[in-house]
Amino acid sequence: MGAIIEVKYFNSFLLKKVDAKLGLASGDQVPSWNGSTGIPADIGGYPVISEGQIHNASDWAIEEARIRGGYNNTNVDYGVRAYIVEEEANAVIRGNSLIYSGIFNSRTGINDTNVFSVGDSITKSADPANGSIQKLYAEDTNLIIFQESKVSRALIDKDAIYTAEGSSSISNVNTTIGTIQPYGGNFGISRDPGSFAAYGYRKYFTDKDRNAVLRLSMDGLTEISNYGMYDYFRDEFNNIDQIGTVGQLKGGWDIHNKQYVVSAQRSVLSEDDSYNTLSYDESVRGWTSFFTYKPDQMLSLKNSFYTMKDNGLWQHYSADVDRGSFYGSSTPASVHFVFNARVSMSKVFKTISYEGSNGWQVNSFTSDGTGLDVNNGGWSSSFDTTALVKSYDEGSYTENNTTYRVGFNRKENKYHANLVNNSEPMAGEVSWGPSISGVKGFFANVVVSTDSTTDVGGAKELFAVSSNYSESSY
Repeated sequence: MGAIIEVKYFNSFLLKKVDAKLGLASGDQVPSWNGSTGIPADIGGYPVISEGQIHNASDWAIEEARIRGGYNNTNVDYGVRAYIVEEEANAVIRGNSLIYSGIFNSRTGINDTNVFSVGDSITKSADPANGSIQKLYAEDTNLIIFQESKVSRALIDKDAIYTAEGSSSISNVNTTIGTIQPYGGNFGISRDPGSFAAYGYRKYFTDKDRNAVLRLSMDGLTEISNYGMYDYFRDEFNNIDQIGTVGQLKGGWDIHNKQYVVSAQRSVLSEDDSYNTLSYDESVRGWTSFFTYKPDQMLSLKNSFYTMKDNGLWQHYSADVDRGSFYGSSTPASVHFVFNARVSMSKVFKTISYEGSNGWQVNSFTSDGTGLDVNNGGWSSSFDTTALVKSYDEGSYTENNTTYRVGFNRKENKYHANLVNNSEPMAGEVSWGPSISGVKGFFANVVVSTDSTTDVGGAKELFAVSSNYSESSY
């Protein structure tokens, strides 16, 4: 008796016939597939069924993949295809693992970057205890891996062979990602990959979770925030990502001044003053300056330093822009420093002088606190301070055809001024305020800045600042 045999077609295409649609102009029946006429009828076209006809099994056709159907004839191109098919594809997030694909050959045009062969060992995992991988940086034949709590180096196209004594040597092996070797120190990049910057062999980044700014170089990890700024970064990083705010840390290399610039931004949702941008200079191993701009990104290109703000690209240190102008707004430049000669001696600071350009003024000259005393049922501290010391030009006035100056005067190309007291009365004082001159204390905090009228936007230089003082008590 007869039997029904199911025919299996290998390397074949299953084609669906298309409906006949009315032509727009001639009214002829033309084949259409989702609005496209497909292959023209004069060169074969598609098998066509009438519009409204019941679709059934005869509406389908089978086409061989081999040209002319020959046994050993050339196959058509199958296009992009996967190695396996998962019936239940479930995504698995492995934040601490690496995976690599096939290569791209620019000479032959072969692009296998979308190929992930399950038959090869194409993954490598870092220690999950150190958190997720936040950033990868390729350096020579190594891959630098930045996790939240660790920085490691992955060997590429080579591996480390360890002896019984624990020493290691590098050997070429048939592997793409070799051994992952962690750097010494329990530091990572937290969740701020935007703080990363590189110049030469040095890499700079922040670790907010450990209140540190770090440098990775040939000598390993160095905590550069310890160079006089540990307390500052501890307090500053603790203020980021507070309840109700979204903060971030941005970093970049300033090729113009050879400095690492980091911007600690407490909020990225508003333009407020809750940010601090400052720079680290490798030549002096110290933090040199604060800046009055809040960048979105920072980068260096061809000896120029750029920042991005509100989808705009801004070039810094341009001669076509006024100094102190950032993103269209200008701010006077200022310098903060401390006079603290002979630490244990109580002094009276009488004058201030500087070497540099015209146009500098003294915003404040304030002594250290006198200590806490009871005042009106509470505790208060007193400070000696001065009034504003005007610049050379702004402090000039004319009387009876004679020019006088109430601020800085110039002598032998050095600007100097006496300090006029501007303090509130304190207990036991007979005279106070402008009736006396000088500021008394162990040390003094001084702020000098550019004025608002002298060569606005021009260059202002400040070489040295000094003060004459006399001994009050020792």
